[in-house]
Amino acid sequence: MRKFWVFGGIGVGMAMCFLALLVVGTYSAAAGLAGSGGGGAVALAKGAVPARFQPLVQKWGNLCPAINPALLAAQLYQESGWNPRAQSHAAAQGIAQFIPGTWATHGIDGNGDGKRDVWDPADAIPSAASYDCELAGYVKKVPGDPTSNMLAAYNAGAYAVIKYGGVPPYKETQNYVKIIRSLEKSFARPVGRVAPSRQAAGAIYFAQKKLGTPYLWGGNGTPEQQGRFDCSGLTQAAYRTVGIELPRVANDQYNAGPHPSRDELLPGDLVFFSDDLTNSRAIRHVGLYVGGGYMINAPFTGAVIRFDKIDTPDYFGATRVTKDGAAALPTDLPAG
Repeated sequence: MRKFWVFGGIGVGMAMCFLALLVVGTYSAAAGLAGSGGGGAVALAKGAVPARFQPLVQKWGNLCPAINPALLAAQLYQESGWNPRAQSHAAAQGIAQFIPGTWATHGIDGNGDGKRDVWDPADAIPSAASYDCELAGYVKKVPGDPTSNMLAAYNAGAYAVIKYGGVPPYKETQNYVKIIRSLEKSFARPVGRVAPSRQAAGAIYFAQKKLGTPYLWGGNGTPEQQGRFDCSGLTQAAYRTVGIELPRVANDQYNAGPHPSRDELLPGDLVFFSDDLTNSRAIRHVGLYVGGGYMINAPFTGAVIRFDKIDTPDYFGATRVTKDGAAALPTDLPAG
């Protein structure tokens, strides 16, 4: 449950005027922010990788030119959701989801303790990076983007990539490459400004109509729930109205796009809150930014959907939702 520094006393009528002032002033600047990015080495977005794994991902994500820390993070998140004990129905094991035969051939002793343990992230994460780089070596002479070719080799085998001269025409493989490249953007620290969202205004329009609605834990806004929401139910419903399907849980919504800094926020960005500012998996609250330092959010039992300030000690960060980013998020992670 969120600790709140409340912006109170705004009636619904006044709230609409307040919202208009915020959105017009902030959203109108969005067009001028696109296209102002730059180059540079890939670093991880703040808190996107749990702190216990971040040094491993940062180190081993630079093992070869075909990978980077954000790409490695995207693969690990897609495979296991950062669960070192994950085990799939196909017997894939650990945080990197190696099947036993692949681990026997490609697992390495990443931490130098004399054993290769698929359940130990200190071995499994280096092994994932090493395997990526090995695949990249197999397809290094194939035309096209080396990273996309490596991912295609991971999914379909190096022979298929060589045969077709790039990502093969297999729907599963093409989708896998697109998913990981989209998630890569969600784990990378942006270089330059993040492109504005085209769907933000519609999401805000939905949320503003819900101002004053009582909060409901687990609320999805159904008729049986009298149209009530909790925090992530509200943001999920708002983006659903513009054709973007977000995950149900706030900490998964964090990975639905790139992460603008505090001074680059635009209306429609999701803003997140946590007691652990080093780990996105610990996020416990989300709101919809409307400009001027305020969000619309469903705060807690006994409150109503309302405006609150975002600049509080538990502010974690923000996500600019993209359709590709949301679509890339895993929906059926292995148990463990």
